[in-house]
Amino acid sequence: MNARTLYPAERGTLRLSFEYFPPKNEEMEKQLFRTVADLSVFTPAFQTVTYGAGGSTKARSLTTVKRMIGEMGLKNTAAHLTCVGAPEAEVDAVIEEFVACGVRHFVALRGDPQGGVGSAYQPFPGGYENAAALVKALRARGDFEISVSAYPEKHPESADVAADIDMLKRKVDNGATRAITQFFFDNDDFERYLERLRRAGIGIPVVPGVLPINNLAQVMKFAGLCGARVPEAVVSRLAHLDDQPEERFTEASHIAAEQIVDLARRGVQDFHIYTMNRSPLVAAVCDLVGCARTGGIGQQAAVERQTSRTAAAG
Repeated sequence: MNARTLYPAERGTLRLSFEYFPPKNEEMEKQLFRTVADLSVFTPAFQTVTYGAGGSTKARSLTTVKRMIGEMGLKNTAAHLTCVGAPEAEVDAVIEEFVACGVRHFVALRGDPQGGVGSAYQPFPGGYENAAALVKALRARGDFEISVSAYPEKHPESADVAADIDMLKRKVDNGATRAITQFFFDNDDFERYLERLRRAGIGIPVVPGVLPINNLAQVMKFAGLCGARVPEAVVSRLAHLDDQPEERFTEASHIAAEQIVDLARRGVQDFHIYTMNRSPLVAAVCDLVGCARTGGIGQQAAVERQTSRTAAAG
């Protein structure tokens, strides 16, 4: 399928959101805000900023969210929040900090076990037990938009798909308003999963997470950690292009665009794109599926803000 064959009637009906992670140093910070500015031209419904398990990126996440909302004017920025490795009072304080800087949308997650992916999860003494409990606490504090995670190929720690779906239902019952899926590459897996959710009485929007492949080896490693599968059909299209960056870029953009087009033809309108804090491949995918460049805060304005902030700090 060629992504350029997306029917004109479908153009303009697709709604995008983008995920970013907080930068670790000044150079990564510049790249992040260039990326946010670049992708803002597609007028995303919202953008999210991740938050490390146990608050490992708390300060950086908060700073990033503050700048997106306060300096870049992106009022629809959502903050990820986890409950691993912290007592309730500490998590509550983080919620208040985010609310104070204008956050009205949270992505509520349990977070990876403190021992790392693959280790056994244990609730922190005096902390929120899981994401369902975190959603309940958020809902008790206000009329927030609350997104939660979903897993078309099952969370790696769940006993089975039924248990996985039961946990999602608990999150919905406690006030979640949207589910965003882990990335996947087989749309049939997503469609079967969605059918099971609807049969289970879960009616909230379920937004597919799409990961354009900048680095095949890295994505395959991510997939192994989170229980996702990279089909051989995808691997075979990219594995031989390691020394051909332009061809690899083109093929990767078409893989992601084709996935979005196929899902759109199955009735999906909302897509959450994992950007990896890089704009070129994501922008190419958005162009291929016909997303108009109608918004944008302007890259130059973002660079000028960054320059002024750096000068002031000096």
